[in-house]
Amino acid sequence: MFKPLHNYVLLERIEEENKTAGGIIIPDNAKEKPSRGRVIATGAGIYAEDKLIPMTVKNGDVVLFAKWAASANEIKLDGKDYVLVKETDILGIIE
Repeated sequence: MFKPLHNYVLLERIEEENKTAGGIIIPDNAKEKPSRGRVIATGAGIYAEDKLIPMTVKNGDVVLFAKWAASANEIKLDGKDYVLVKETDILGIIE
């Protein structure tokens, strides 16, 4: 498996509903990439002033992340697509 370093988080995108509230089906080429994801793995955290600041998110959390995150890297592992982002690009945890 893949273990991110520092404050990086490995996410699996969660696909959005492909229908509008009115029942109109959205074609694949018109869909935006989802900005929700499930945390698959996290790094240990980041050091600030020689002190480790641990990660806020944990494996299994469903999160909302910035669509245009500068740190977002799309990667493929074992044939599956993932997104690798910094924890600071995660906007919140969905409960």
